[in-house]
Amino acid sequence: MTITSELSPVLVTGGTGRSGARLVRHLTARNVAVRIGTRHAPAPFDWNDPRTWIGALDGVKAAYLCYSPDLAVPGASESIAGVAAAATEAGVQRLVLLSGRGEEGARAAEDHVRTCGLEWTVLRCSWFAQNFSEHFLLGPVRRGRLLLPADGGIAEPFVDLDDLAEVAADSLTTDRHVGRLLELTGPRLLTLQDVAAELSAATGRPVEFVSCTAEEFAADLADDGIPGDEGLPLAGLFTEILDGRNAVMTTDLAGALNREPTDFGTYAARAAGTGVWNAPARASLR
Repeated sequence: MTITSELSPVLVTGGTGRSGARLVRHLTARNVAVRIGTRHAPAPFDWNDPRTWIGALDGVKAAYLCYSPDLAVPGASESIAGVAAAATEAGVQRLVLLSGRGEEGARAAEDHVRTCGLEWTVLRCSWFAQNFSEHFLLGPVRRGRLLLPADGGIAEPFVDLDDLAEVAADSLTTDRHVGRLLELTGPRLLTLQDVAAELSAATGRPVEFVSCTAEEFAADLADDGIPGDEGLPLAGLFTEILDGRNAVMTTDLAGALNREPTDFGTYAARAAGTGVWNAPARASLR
Protein backbone atom coordinates (compact mmCIF):
# COMPACT_ATOMS: atom_id res chain seq x y z
CA MET A 1 0.00 0.00 0.00
CA THR A 2 1.46 3.34 -1.07
CA ILE A 3 0.76 6.36 1.11
CA THR A 4 0.25 9.36 -1.16
CA SER A 5 1.03 12.09 1.35
CA GLU A 6 1.13 14.70 -1.41
CA LEU A 7 -2.67 14.47 -1.67
CA SER A 8 -3.16 17.14 0.95
CA PRO A 9 -5.16 19.10 1.79
CA VAL A 10 -8.33 17.05 1.30
CA LEU A 11 -11.74 18.69 0.91
CA VAL A 12 -14.41 16.75 2.81
CA THR A 13 -17.83 17.89 1.66
CA GLY A 14 -20.37 17.41 4.42
CA GLY A 15 -17.40 17.43 6.78
CA THR A 16 -19.56 17.88 9.87
CA GLY A 17 -22.06 15.21 8.82
CA ARG A 18 -22.31 11.55 9.70
CA SER A 19 -19.78 10.14 7.24
CA GLY A 20 -17.78 13.35 6.82
CA ALA A 21 -17.02 13.88 10.51
CA ARG A 22 -15.81 10.30 10.83
CA LEU A 23 -13.64 10.70 7.75
CA VAL A 24 -12.15 13.93 9.10
CA ARG A 25 -11.08 12.09 12.25
CA HIS A 26 -9.42 9.34 10.19
CA LEU A 27 -7.58 11.83 7.99
CA THR A 28 -6.46 13.93 10.95
CA ALA A 29 -5.08 10.79 12.60
CA ARG A 30 -3.01 10.25 9.44
CA ASN A 31 -1.68 13.83 9.65
CA VAL A 32 -3.52 14.82 6.48
CA ALA A 33 -4.62 18.45 6.26
CA VAL A 34 -8.40 18.67 5.95
CA ARG A 35 -10.66 21.40 4.60
CA ILE A 36 -14.22 21.10 5.90
CA GLY A 37 -16.71 21.61 3.09
CA THR A 38 -19.83 23.24 4.57
CA ARG A 39 -21.79 26.43 3.96
CA HIS A 40 -20.34 28.00 7.11
CA ALA A 41 -16.68 27.09 6.58
CA PRO A 42 -14.05 29.84 6.06
CA ALA A 43 -14.00 28.76 2.40
CA PRO A 44 -17.69 27.85 2.14
CA PHE A 45 -18.97 24.96 0.05
CA ASP A 46 -22.64 24.70 -0.88
CA TRP A 47 -23.93 22.05 -3.29
CA ASN A 48 -26.69 24.47 -4.31
CA ASP A 49 -24.35 27.42 -5.00
CA PRO A 50 -21.83 26.80 -7.81
CA ARG A 51 -20.16 30.11 -6.95
CA THR A 52 -18.66 28.44 -3.86
CA TRP A 53 -17.14 25.43 -5.59
CA ILE A 54 -13.93 26.89 -7.04
CA GLY A 55 -13.02 28.71 -3.83
CA ALA A 56 -13.53 25.62 -1.70
CA LEU A 57 -11.47 23.51 -4.12
CA ASP A 58 -8.64 26.00 -4.53
CA GLY A 59 -5.35 24.38 -3.50
CA VAL A 60 -7.03 21.06 -2.71
CA LYS A 61 -5.43 17.83 -3.97
CA ALA A 62 -8.25 15.36 -3.26
CA ALA A 63 -11.94 15.64 -2.42
CA TYR A 64 -14.59 13.46 -0.81
CA LEU A 65 -17.96 14.05 -2.45
CA CYS A 66 -20.94 13.36 -0.19
CA TYR A 67 -24.02 14.88 -1.78
CA SER A 68 -26.87 15.99 0.47
CA PRO A 69 -29.62 14.98 0.79
CA ASP A 70 -29.17 12.03 -1.61
CA LEU A 71 -27.89 11.30 -5.11
CA ALA A 72 -31.35 10.03 -6.01
CA VAL A 73 -32.92 13.51 -5.88
CA PRO A 74 -33.40 15.52 -9.09
CA GLY A 75 -30.43 17.68 -10.01
CA ALA A 76 -27.89 15.73 -7.95
CA SER A 77 -25.94 14.31 -10.90
CA GLU A 78 -25.72 17.76 -12.48
CA SER A 79 -24.22 19.14 -9.28
CA ILE A 80 -21.69 16.30 -9.17
CA ALA A 81 -20.77 17.02 -12.79
CA GLY A 82 -20.30 20.69 -11.97
CA VAL A 83 -18.10 20.00 -8.96
CA ALA A 84 -16.02 17.49 -10.95
CA ALA A 85 -15.47 20.12 -13.63
CA ALA A 86 -14.56 22.71 -11.00
CA ALA A 87 -12.16 20.22 -9.40
CA THR A 88 -10.45 19.66 -12.74
CA GLU A 89 -10.12 23.41 -13.25
CA ALA A 90 -8.72 23.84 -9.71
CA GLY A 91 -6.02 21.20 -10.23
CA VAL A 92 -7.49 18.56 -7.93
CA GLN A 93 -5.93 15.15 -8.50
CA ARG A 94 -8.42 12.69 -6.99
CA LEU A 95 -12.17 12.41 -6.27
CA VAL A 96 -13.86 9.89 -3.99
CA LEU A 97 -17.64 9.70 -4.38
CA LEU A 98 -20.06 8.30 -1.81
CA SER A 99 -22.82 6.66 -3.85
CA GLY A 100 -25.94 4.64 -3.14
CA ARG A 101 -26.26 0.97 -3.91
CA GLY A 102 -29.26 0.15 -6.05
CA GLU A 103 -30.07 3.81 -6.76
CA GLU A 104 -30.58 4.37 -10.47
CA GLY A 105 -30.40 8.12 -9.90
CA ALA A 106 -26.86 7.75 -8.56
CA ARG A 107 -25.46 6.09 -11.69
CA ALA A 108 -25.22 9.32 -13.67
CA ALA A 109 -23.31 10.95 -10.80
CA GLU A 110 -20.89 8.01 -10.76
CA ASP A 111 -20.37 8.33 -14.51
CA HIS A 112 -19.52 12.02 -14.18
CA VAL A 113 -16.82 11.23 -11.60
CA ARG A 114 -15.39 8.30 -13.55
CA THR A 115 -15.13 10.25 -16.83
CA CYS A 116 -13.92 13.64 -15.57
CA GLY A 117 -10.25 12.82 -16.18
CA LEU A 118 -9.16 12.75 -12.53
CA GLU A 119 -8.19 9.79 -10.37
CA TRP A 120 -11.40 8.42 -8.89
CA THR A 121 -12.97 5.93 -6.51
CA VAL A 122 -16.68 5.25 -6.12
CA LEU A 123 -17.91 3.88 -2.78
CA ARG A 124 -21.34 2.44 -3.50
CA CYS A 125 -22.99 1.70 -0.16
CA SER A 126 -25.98 -0.11 1.21
CA TRP A 127 -28.16 1.50 3.88
CA PHE A 128 -26.25 2.68 6.94
CA ALA A 129 -26.80 1.13 10.35
CA GLN A 130 -26.46 4.59 11.92
CA ASN A 131 -29.73 5.66 10.27
CA PHE A 132 -31.32 4.12 13.37
CA SER A 133 -29.29 6.15 15.88
CA GLU A 134 -28.06 9.31 14.16
CA HIS A 135 -30.56 10.06 11.42
CA PHE A 136 -34.22 9.90 10.52
CA LEU A 137 -34.94 6.51 12.14
CA LEU A 138 -33.78 7.57 15.61
CA GLY A 139 -37.23 8.79 16.65
CA PRO A 140 -39.04 5.61 15.56
CA VAL A 141 -36.59 3.47 17.56
CA ARG A 142 -37.13 5.66 20.63
CA ARG A 143 -40.88 5.17 20.18
CA GLY A 144 -40.41 1.41 19.92
CA ARG A 145 -42.06 1.22 16.52
CA LEU A 146 -40.35 1.22 13.13
CA LEU A 147 -43.27 2.56 11.11
CA LEU A 148 -41.82 2.23 7.61
CA PRO A 149 -43.19 2.16 4.03
CA ALA A 150 -41.48 -1.12 3.23
CA ASP A 151 -41.87 -4.88 3.17
CA GLY A 152 -40.54 -6.22 6.47
CA GLY A 153 -39.30 -9.36 4.76
CA ILE A 154 -36.90 -7.66 2.33
CA ALA A 155 -33.26 -8.09 3.36
CA GLU A 156 -30.50 -5.46 3.35
CA PRO A 157 -26.76 -5.80 4.19
CA PHE A 158 -26.51 -2.73 6.47
CA VAL A 159 -23.12 -0.95 6.50
CA ASP A 160 -21.49 0.63 9.55
CA LEU A 161 -20.44 4.24 8.92
CA ASP A 162 -17.17 3.75 10.79
CA ASP A 163 -16.21 1.06 8.28
CA LEU A 164 -17.09 3.38 5.39
CA ALA A 165 -14.96 6.19 6.84
CA GLU A 166 -11.98 3.88 7.12
CA VAL A 167 -12.26 2.85 3.47
CA ALA A 168 -12.82 6.45 2.37
CA ALA A 169 -9.65 7.53 4.20
CA ASP A 170 -7.68 4.80 2.44
CA SER A 171 -9.17 5.84 -0.89
CA LEU A 172 -8.05 9.43 -0.37
CA THR A 173 -4.56 8.77 1.01
CA THR A 174 -3.36 5.58 -0.70
CA ASP A 175 -3.36 4.14 -4.21
CA ARG A 176 -5.24 0.97 -3.21
CA HIS A 177 -8.60 1.88 -4.69
CA VAL A 178 -7.82 4.27 -7.54
CA GLY A 179 -10.06 3.57 -10.51
CA ARG A 180 -12.28 1.18 -8.55
CA LEU A 181 -16.01 1.02 -7.88
CA LEU A 182 -16.47 -0.70 -4.52
CA GLU A 183 -19.84 -2.23 -3.61
CA LEU A 184 -19.80 -1.98 0.18
CA THR A 185 -22.09 -4.26 2.16
CA GLY A 186 -22.22 -5.43 5.74
CA PRO A 187 -21.47 -9.03 6.75
CA ARG A 188 -25.07 -10.17 7.14
CA LEU A 189 -28.42 -9.79 5.38
CA LEU A 190 -31.13 -8.48 7.72
CA THR A 191 -34.80 -7.85 7.08
CA LEU A 192 -36.47 -4.91 8.82
CA GLN A 193 -38.14 -7.44 11.09
CA ASP A 194 -34.66 -8.78 11.93
CA VAL A 195 -33.49 -5.22 12.61
CA ALA A 196 -36.39 -4.66 15.00
CA ALA A 197 -35.40 -7.83 16.88
CA GLU A 198 -31.73 -6.74 17.02
CA LEU A 199 -32.73 -3.32 18.34
CA SER A 200 -35.04 -4.92 20.90
CA ALA A 201 -32.18 -7.06 22.18
CA ALA A 202 -29.78 -4.10 22.30
CA THR A 203 -32.16 -1.68 24.03
CA GLY A 204 -33.77 -4.19 26.37
CA ARG A 205 -37.27 -3.08 25.36
CA PRO A 206 -39.62 -3.97 22.51
CA VAL A 207 -39.05 -2.42 19.10
CA GLU A 208 -41.47 -3.59 16.43
CA PHE A 209 -41.60 -3.21 12.68
CA VAL A 210 -44.91 -1.96 11.23
CA SER A 211 -45.48 -1.50 7.48
CA CYS A 212 -47.24 1.73 6.55
CA THR A 213 -47.96 4.17 3.74
CA ALA A 214 -45.61 6.94 2.69
CA GLU A 215 -47.98 9.48 4.20
CA GLU A 216 -48.08 7.66 7.55
CA PHE A 217 -44.30 7.45 7.55
CA ALA A 218 -43.93 11.19 6.89
CA ALA A 219 -46.45 11.99 9.63
CA ASP A 220 -44.47 9.85 12.09
CA LEU A 221 -41.22 11.65 11.23
CA ALA A 222 -42.99 14.98 11.69
CA ASP A 223 -43.12 14.14 15.41
CA ASP A 224 -39.32 14.48 15.34
CA GLY A 225 -39.37 17.84 13.59
CA ILE A 226 -38.71 16.44 10.12
CA PRO A 227 -41.00 18.31 7.68
CA GLY A 228 -43.11 16.54 5.11
CA ASP A 229 -41.06 17.85 2.18
CA GLU A 230 -38.17 15.79 3.59
CA GLY A 231 -40.16 12.86 4.94
CA LEU A 232 -41.90 12.00 1.68
CA PRO A 233 -38.66 11.81 -0.37
CA LEU A 234 -37.23 9.52 2.32
CA ALA A 235 -40.32 7.36 1.94
CA GLY A 236 -39.59 7.25 -1.77
CA LEU A 237 -36.17 5.75 -1.10
CA PHE A 238 -37.80 2.89 0.80
CA THR A 239 -40.30 2.15 -1.95
CA GLU A 240 -37.68 2.48 -4.72
CA ILE A 241 -34.72 0.62 -3.24
CA LEU A 242 -36.00 -1.85 -0.64
CA ASP A 243 -37.45 -4.24 -3.19
CA GLY A 244 -34.85 -6.99 -2.92
CA ARG A 245 -32.38 -5.55 -5.43
CA ASN A 246 -29.73 -5.16 -2.72
CA ALA A 247 -30.29 -8.48 -0.98
CA VAL A 248 -26.86 -9.66 -2.10
CA MET A 249 -23.59 -9.29 -0.20
CA THR A 250 -20.16 -8.61 -1.67
CA THR A 251 -16.65 -9.05 -0.31
CA ASP A 252 -15.51 -5.54 -1.31
CA LEU A 253 -15.78 -4.05 2.18
CA ALA A 254 -14.02 -6.96 3.87
CA GLY A 255 -11.27 -6.80 1.27
CA ALA A 256 -10.82 -3.05 1.69
CA LEU A 257 -10.74 -3.30 5.49
CA ASN A 258 -8.62 -6.46 5.61
CA ARG A 259 -11.07 -7.69 8.25
CA GLU A 260 -14.72 -8.60 8.63
CA PRO A 261 -17.08 -5.61 8.43
CA THR A 262 -18.87 -4.55 11.61
CA ASP A 263 -21.99 -6.61 12.30
CA PHE A 264 -25.31 -4.83 12.90
CA GLY A 265 -25.58 -6.45 16.33
CA THR A 266 -22.19 -5.01 17.30
CA TYR A 267 -23.30 -1.58 16.10
CA ALA A 268 -26.60 -1.82 18.00
CA ALA A 269 -24.91 -2.80 21.27
CA ARG A 270 -22.40 0.04 20.86
CA ALA A 271 -25.12 2.59 20.13
CA ALA A 272 -27.27 1.40 23.03
CA GLY A 273 -24.30 1.89 25.33
CA THR A 274 -24.25 5.60 24.50
CA GLY A 275 -27.82 6.03 25.76
CA VAL A 276 -28.95 7.56 22.46
CA TRP A 277 -32.16 5.51 22.45
CA ASN A 278 -33.03 6.36 26.08
CA ALA A 279 -34.11 9.95 25.33
CA PRO A 280 -37.83 10.85 25.46
CA ALA A 281 -39.71 9.25 22.60
CA ARG A 282 -40.92 12.59 21.25
CA ALA A 283 -37.59 14.43 21.54
CA SER A 284 -36.96 16.60 18.49
CA LEU A 285 -34.10 15.68 16.20
CA ARG A 286 -33.62 19.34 15.25
